[in-house]
Amino acid sequence: MKHATAPLSFEVEAARPSNDELFIALDDYVRLREIVGDHDLANELDRAIVVPSERIPRDVVTMNSRVVYADESAGTAREVVLVFPSEADPWSGRVSVLAPVGCALLGLRVGQSIDWNLPNGRRHRLRVERILYQPQSDC
Repeated sequence: MKHATAPLSFEVEAARPSNDELFIALDDYVRLREIVGDHDLANELDRAIVVPSERIPRDVVTMNSRVVYADESAGTAREVVLVFPSEADPWSGRVSVLAPVGCALLGLRVGQSIDWNLPNGRRHRLRVERILYQPQSDC
Protein backbone atom coordinates (compact mmCIF):
# COMPACT_ATOMS: atom_id res chain seq x y z
CA MET A 1 0.00 0.00 0.00
CA LYS A 2 1.59 3.21 -1.06
CA HIS A 3 0.02 6.54 -0.25
CA ALA A 4 1.07 10.16 -0.29
CA THR A 5 3.55 11.02 2.43
CA ALA A 6 1.95 12.34 5.58
CA PRO A 7 3.94 14.58 7.94
CA LEU A 8 4.91 13.14 11.29
CA SER A 9 4.08 15.00 14.48
CA PHE A 10 5.01 13.03 17.58
CA GLU A 11 6.87 14.29 20.64
CA VAL A 12 10.17 13.83 18.87
CA GLU A 13 9.27 15.23 15.49
CA ALA A 14 10.75 13.37 12.51
CA ALA A 15 10.53 13.79 8.78
CA ARG A 16 11.40 11.28 6.10
CA PRO A 17 12.28 12.60 2.68
CA SER A 18 9.11 12.28 0.61
CA ASN A 19 10.68 10.21 -2.16
CA ASP A 20 12.07 7.50 0.16
CA GLU A 21 10.28 4.20 0.07
CA LEU A 22 9.25 2.57 3.30
CA PHE A 23 9.05 -1.22 3.18
CA ILE A 24 7.07 -3.15 5.80
CA ALA A 25 6.76 -6.93 6.01
CA LEU A 26 3.14 -8.06 5.72
CA ASP A 27 3.21 -9.89 9.09
CA ASP A 28 4.63 -6.78 10.81
CA TYR A 29 2.10 -4.54 9.09
CA VAL A 30 -0.87 -6.62 10.29
CA ARG A 31 0.38 -6.73 13.88
CA LEU A 32 1.29 -3.04 13.94
CA ARG A 33 -2.13 -2.02 12.61
CA GLU A 34 -3.68 -3.87 15.56
CA ILE A 35 -1.74 -1.82 18.14
CA VAL A 36 -1.06 1.53 16.48
CA GLY A 37 -4.36 3.30 17.23
CA ASP A 38 -3.95 7.01 16.48
CA HIS A 39 -0.17 7.01 17.07
CA ASP A 40 1.81 8.79 14.38
CA LEU A 41 3.19 5.44 13.28
CA ALA A 42 -0.20 5.04 11.56
CA ASN A 43 0.87 7.73 9.07
CA GLU A 44 3.97 5.74 8.21
CA LEU A 45 1.96 2.55 7.79
CA ASP A 46 -0.44 4.39 5.48
CA ARG A 47 2.38 5.16 3.06
CA ALA A 48 4.26 1.89 3.43
CA ILE A 49 4.93 -0.56 0.65
CA VAL A 50 3.72 -3.82 2.22
CA VAL A 51 5.46 -6.92 0.91
CA PRO A 52 5.63 -10.59 1.88
CA SER A 53 8.34 -11.24 4.48
CA GLU A 54 10.48 -13.20 2.05
CA ARG A 55 10.63 -10.17 -0.29
CA ILE A 56 11.80 -7.58 2.25
CA PRO A 57 15.23 -6.27 1.23
CA ARG A 58 17.90 -7.49 3.65
CA ASP A 59 19.09 -3.93 4.34
CA VAL A 60 15.72 -2.71 5.74
CA VAL A 61 14.99 -2.31 9.46
CA THR A 62 12.02 -4.52 10.34
CA MET A 63 10.46 -5.58 13.61
CA ASN A 64 12.86 -7.61 15.76
CA SER A 65 15.84 -6.42 13.74
CA ARG A 66 19.09 -5.82 15.65
CA VAL A 67 20.39 -2.51 14.34
CA VAL A 68 23.36 -0.23 14.87
CA TYR A 69 22.48 3.41 14.31
CA ALA A 70 24.53 6.56 14.66
CA ASP A 71 23.32 9.80 16.15
CA GLU A 72 25.38 11.98 13.83
CA SER A 73 24.59 15.12 15.82
CA ALA A 74 25.84 13.70 19.12
CA GLY A 75 28.65 11.63 17.62
CA THR A 76 27.40 8.44 19.24
CA ALA A 77 26.31 5.02 18.06
CA ARG A 78 23.90 2.59 19.63
CA GLU A 79 22.86 -1.01 19.05
CA VAL A 80 19.16 -1.73 19.56
CA VAL A 81 16.52 -4.32 18.79
CA LEU A 82 13.27 -2.88 17.41
CA VAL A 83 10.39 -4.58 19.26
CA PHE A 84 6.67 -4.41 19.92
CA PRO A 85 5.71 -2.34 23.00
CA SER A 86 5.08 -5.34 25.28
CA GLU A 87 8.67 -6.53 24.64
CA ALA A 88 10.38 -3.17 25.19
CA ASP A 89 13.20 -2.80 27.71
CA PRO A 90 15.26 0.30 26.95
CA TRP A 91 17.91 -0.64 29.52
CA SER A 92 18.74 -3.79 27.55
CA GLY A 93 18.52 -2.07 24.16
CA ARG A 94 15.02 -3.30 23.27
CA VAL A 95 13.32 -0.20 21.81
CA SER A 96 9.56 -0.05 21.23
CA VAL A 97 8.38 0.73 17.73
CA LEU A 98 6.02 3.23 19.38
CA ALA A 99 8.95 5.14 20.93
CA PRO A 100 10.07 8.06 18.76
CA VAL A 101 13.43 6.46 17.91
CA GLY A 102 11.75 3.12 17.14
CA CYS A 103 9.18 4.75 14.88
CA ALA A 104 11.96 6.65 13.12
CA LEU A 105 14.08 3.53 12.50
CA LEU A 106 11.31 1.27 11.18
CA GLY A 107 11.66 0.83 7.43
CA LEU A 108 14.96 2.69 7.06
CA ARG A 109 17.67 1.10 4.94
CA VAL A 110 21.34 0.79 5.79
CA GLY A 111 22.96 4.15 5.08
CA GLN A 112 19.67 6.03 5.19
CA SER A 113 19.25 8.92 7.65
CA ILE A 114 16.36 10.65 9.35
CA ASP A 115 16.28 14.01 11.13
CA TRP A 116 14.36 14.43 14.36
CA ASN A 117 13.88 17.16 16.95
CA LEU A 118 14.23 16.59 20.67
CA PRO A 119 11.68 18.23 22.98
CA ASN A 120 14.38 20.79 23.92
CA GLY A 121 14.43 21.92 20.27
CA ARG A 122 17.74 20.32 19.28
CA ARG A 123 17.73 18.58 15.90
CA HIS A 124 19.42 15.19 15.63
CA ARG A 125 20.19 13.02 12.64
CA LEU A 126 20.01 9.23 12.95
CA ARG A 127 21.67 7.03 10.35
CA VAL A 128 21.35 3.26 10.11
CA GLU A 129 24.92 1.95 10.10
CA ARG A 130 24.23 -1.77 9.81
CA ILE A 131 21.72 -4.48 10.48
CA LEU A 132 23.20 -7.25 12.59
CA TYR A 133 20.08 -9.41 12.43
CA GLN A 134 16.85 -9.23 10.47
CA PRO A 135 14.29 -12.04 11.01
CA GLN A 136 13.12 -11.95 7.40
CA SER A 137 16.64 -12.88 6.26
CA ASP A 138 15.99 -16.31 7.78
CA CYS A 139 13.03 -16.92 5.41
